[in-house]
Amino acid sequence: MDTITAKIDTRLYRTEITSASENVLISDEPQEIGGKNLGLNPTELLAASLASCTVITLRMYINRKQWEVSEINVKIDFERDADRNVAVFTRKIEVIGEVDETQRQRLETIANSCPIHKTLTHSIEIKTTLI
Repeated sequence: MDTITAKIDTRLYRTEITSASENVLISDEPQEIGGKNLGLNPTELLAASLASCTVITLRMYINRKQWEVSEINVKIDFERDADRNVAVFTRKIEVIGEVDETQRQRLETIANSCPIHKTLTHSIEIKTTLI
């Protein structure tokens, strides 16, 4: 993966995120905590990664199989359970098209195989250097 950069200046809490391919998005915090709600907050970005990876992975698979599916919708809810020290993602997938029960079961397996799902369900190591 190419490097992602994030930059913040004195505007609370507007963050400019840039990819190596020069795509840019803005992240922010809600007004209730001092931001201006100019973009998704970091928690929403995490959930958005899972949602977008899921629909892209499913679309790739469906296209390869040449199934008649016009639309795929994913809803992600994300909560932290402090008592159990666990993060809980609830993912609901809607597939609009002609798919039978066997195909639906296969799509659930494929959704669970998307790269972000795999990353979030395995050990994660973060190495930090202050420069």
